[in-house]
Amino acid sequence: MSEQRKRIGVFEKYLTLWVALCIAAGIAIGHFAGDSIGFLSELEIYRVNIPVAVLIWLMIYPMMLQVDFSSVKNVGKRPKGLILTLTVNWLIKPFTMAFFAWIFFTKIYAAYISPEQAGEYIAGAILLGAAPCTAMVFVWSYLTDGDPNYTLVQVSVNDLIILVAFVPIVGLLLGITDVKIPYDTLFASVVVFVVVPLLAGYITNRSLIKRKGEEWFKNEFLPKFKPVSILALLTTLVLLFAFQGSTIIENPLIILLVAVPLVIQTYFIFFIAWFGGRFLKLPYPVCAPAAMIGASNFFELAVAVAIALFGLQSPAALVTVVGVLVEVPVMLSLVALANRWKY
Repeated sequence: MSEQRKRIGVFEKYLTLWVALCIAAGIAIGHFAGDSIGFLSELEIYRVNIPVAVLIWLMIYPMMLQVDFSSVKNVGKRPKGLILTLTVNWLIKPFTMAFFAWIFFTKIYAAYISPEQAGEYIAGAILLGAAPCTAMVFVWSYLTDGDPNYTLVQVSVNDLIILVAFVPIVGLLLGITDVKIPYDTLFASVVVFVVVPLLAGYITNRSLIKRKGEEWFKNEFLPKFKPVSILALLTTLVLLFAFQGSTIIENPLIILLVAVPLVIQTYFIFFIAWFGGRFLKLPYPVCAPAAMIGASNFFELAVAVAIALFGLQSPAALVTVVGVLVEVPVMLSLVALANRWKY
């Protein structure tokens, strides 16, 4: 663990602490400010909240700067690791997340959550499960001595698949759970929060590397944007919990109840990907990040779409934010496990 502390950045290392502090600050603001901040929730265009959209764009754009689609040409060199990643992320993970959410929110928690609320909690979990990680996975890969170039290939291919698979999978799973789907808002969210920052990041990446060189881009330019992304995330959480505060005060156990299926899902998917990689005889530097990509989530996209579809004060938005809260400590435990099982 001491090695991890030396190698992980301060923002990533203490992200769970920052998230917890922002939750407390948001609840306090919501409690004392009350209706005076209500106007922020009404600043919308096509059901997309403008303040939240700006903040989430500031989260996602720095991540997309790291994606190098020229790496996709190397896909055919070692296909088994990529096949494992895509199978787990798109054919297994969204459906197991929906299953665990259904079991917990409609059966186990039936005495605590109404059927209407259960539907939105399940929807938030589905949004998390359908969005594989694109940013923090570079940290998890680094901490487990994963192959950075292969990780880049996996992330780049996943980003391309998100463009075409996210909406159909979310639509299918939400339809099964009888949640009404405003497809225009869902498509608009993917365009605003994936397509636009992805294109902007790619253009910035190519132009700056051409002008300044790859070493300057990676060592000088990218580090300046990391705090921007984290600060935007934390500000978004304060805003979200300012509107969720009354719900949490009335039912303080809700965060724990939501966290349980998310944690179970994370470990379940990690083990599927890890032992699948061992079965396929993948080298450890490919197997480890493949398992990490499957276990972690593109929570920034999930938060954005949940707010656009269901609103700032919705149970769905709360689930996606709890996903941020639990992801870092759970993923660090999986990093330790992968390092212990290194082969």
